[in-house]
Amino acid sequence: MKKIENFEQVKANGEFDSLKPGGYIGVLYKAEDESEKEYLKVSFDIAEGEFADYYKNLYSQFNFWGGVFIRSYKEKALSMFKGFIKAVEESNVGYVWNWDESTLKGKKVGLILQEEEYVPTGGAHAGELRTRLIVQKVVNVETIKSGKYKVPELKKLDKYTAPTVQAQPTAPQPVNISDDSLPF
Repeated sequence: MKKIENFEQVKANGEFDSLKPGGYIGVLYKAEDESEKEYLKVSFDIAEGEFADYYKNLYSQFNFWGGVFIRSYKEKALSMFKGFIKAVEESNVGYVWNWDESTLKGKKVGLILQEEEYVPTGGAHAGELRTRLIVQKVVNVETIKSGKYKVPELKKLDKYTAPTVQAQPTAPQPVNISDDSLPF
C-alpha cells in the first residue's frame, strides 16, 4: 500500500466535536428556489466561533453537507418566510431583499439550532430512533451576539415503536474451515 501523505493530520472517524443545540452566527452559501414546491432550500455554514466552518469541514471528511434548511413561501408560511428575510436584512447592512435568491449568498444570519428526534427509513440505522439538529429559527446576528434567545428543548416524536429484533441462535453454528481456504 502506498503511504498517504499528511495521514497524521487526518482526524479519525468520530474525532471531531459535534455541533450542539444553541445559537450560532451563520453564513448562507446558496439558496435554491424550488418553485413548484414553493420554498427556498438554503445551504449554510457556521461563520464564527468554535464551530466556524463546521459543515465545510464535515464535507471535506465525509463528502456530506448537513447545513441545509427549508424556508417555505406558501401562503400559510409567509410570516416565517418574512421573518427569515427580515433577519437577513437586519444582519447585513445595506442589504435589501429583491426577490433574487442568488443575492443571499455570503449573507450572515443568526441561527437557533434545536435537536429533534427522527426515525431514518433507509440505511444502517433504518427504524432506529435518532436525533439531529435542525434550524428552529433564523434571527438577526445581534440576537445571537447579545444572547437574547432561548434554545428550545429536544423536539420529541409523538409516537415511536422500536423495531422488533429477530431472535438469534444462542450458540454459534459450527463452520468448517481448513487452513487451505484461509487467504493468509
